[in-house]
Amino acid sequence: MKKIIFSTAFIIAVLIGCKTNSNPNDSKKLVLSFESKSNSKVSGTATFIEQNGKVSFTAKLSGLTPGVHAIHIHEKSDCTAADGSSAGGHWNPTFKNHGKWGVGDYHKGDIGNFIADKNGNGTISMTTDEWNIGSGDPTKDILGKGLIVHQGTDDFTSQPSGNAGARVACSAIIK
Repeated sequence: MKKIIFSTAFIIAVLIGCKTNSNPNDSKKLVLSFESKSNSKVSGTATFIEQNGKVSFTAKLSGLTPGVHAIHIHEKSDCTAADGSSAGGHWNPTFKNHGKWGVGDYHKGDIGNFIADKNGNGTISMTTDEWNIGSGDPTKDILGKGLIVHQGTDDFTSQPSGNAGARVACSAIIK
């Protein structure tokens, strides 16, 4: 019979390595890269940080046509289709009408519009307590969804998606 001897330092290292993120004040962070879609040259990153019950989101993009573009969270983390259609429709776990974030009815995926400058660079940021990262709550958990940048402007009215045009970039929201 073999004896296994563990040092105190080894046991402490294992215990520290097994620490869970059960504290709601712990921070969770996702940094994602966009894939260009619909023959665009769009690229960039999206960052989600959850801390103290709120998620902060920032997307930085380049290669856009100058002007206003929409960005939404979609149902699936599938960016395989050349036109981004594999990400499905807008993420709408509460079955609301499409609209402008924070005004009347809106999808949990209705982030909104942002402006690309004359060089095709754009940034959008927001913070919300309506999302989280990895809780398993189907009405708040953004993991397993897709992030889509559109060619045009969200009109906040047309159903079900705001008539924002082609999908020019996609990112899967996964760990």
